[in-house]
Amino acid sequence: MTFVANVRQEEAWNGEEGRTWADHYQRLDRMAAPANEHLFAAAGIGERDRVLDIGCGTGDTTRIAARQAARGHAVGIDLSTPMLEIARRLSAEQAIGNITFERGDAQVHPLRDAHFEVAISRAGVMFFDDPVAAFANIRRSLRPKGRLAFLCHRAGDDQTDVIFDSLAQHLPTPDPQELLGGVADFTDPAHIRDVLNGAGFTAIATSPVEYLTELGNDAAHAADFLLDVQLAGFVSGAEETAMARARSALAEALRRHERDSAVRLVASAWIVTAQIE
Repeated sequence: MTFVANVRQEEAWNGEEGRTWADHYQRLDRMAAPANEHLFAAAGIGERDRVLDIGCGTGDTTRIAARQAARGHAVGIDLSTPMLEIARRLSAEQAIGNITFERGDAQVHPLRDAHFEVAISRAGVMFFDDPVAAFANIRRSLRPKGRLAFLCHRAGDDQTDVIFDSLAQHLPTPDPQELLGGVADFTDPAHIRDVLNGAGFTAIATSPVEYLTELGNDAAHAADFLLDVQLAGFVSGAEETAMARARSALAEALRRHERDSAVRLVASAWIVTAQIE
């Protein structure tokens, strides 16, 4: 039985949005890959650790965790059946034996008590319906002295603002943080500390990081990917002419970021770490 608190996310990630992200997982993982260095440096996974990967998607970070915990085990949890199917297939193809995946909402999923040494997440903690309750559930799954490390979006001098600025000229654009489905709750480090304190964590630290995220081979390629995949839910009801203008404006704005056969933008994030007694 799958326990779910956030029904909207359950529907989205098992519907068209989840299938779209699963279909394009290689490109999405390539976009996020530069964040991995920061996340895993903070996590400090040991060879024998048991690791929980929250919002694991198609399992890229879970597979990295399993390799680092070569004599331990990694468990990935996510709501999306389409993405978990790919996660399991890729892990089998890569002969990673110390890995399992569970479908569930980490806020209410019956995680094993006091089982994991480390919990990680690459932008997967921003969709909780009740963040304090979710992190309390995750805390219960950690052993004494267990550690938490996750990456979340950070507001700042973020070049990805060019995307929303371009679309706003032609489409009714919501606030970028609202579009990202709750990530605004974690742009404020004081709020992060309040949530984690409320969930029972200690030694909470937030560190700003930046990395280059690759959007496409050239400006047109990147614009098509953003509008047809990553932001597809946002633009799905757009009028055809307005959509064409938005696509053209976005490609033009991204052209200045073309370097060495790729479009790359600077993304800003927090690395958050905490532990339990």
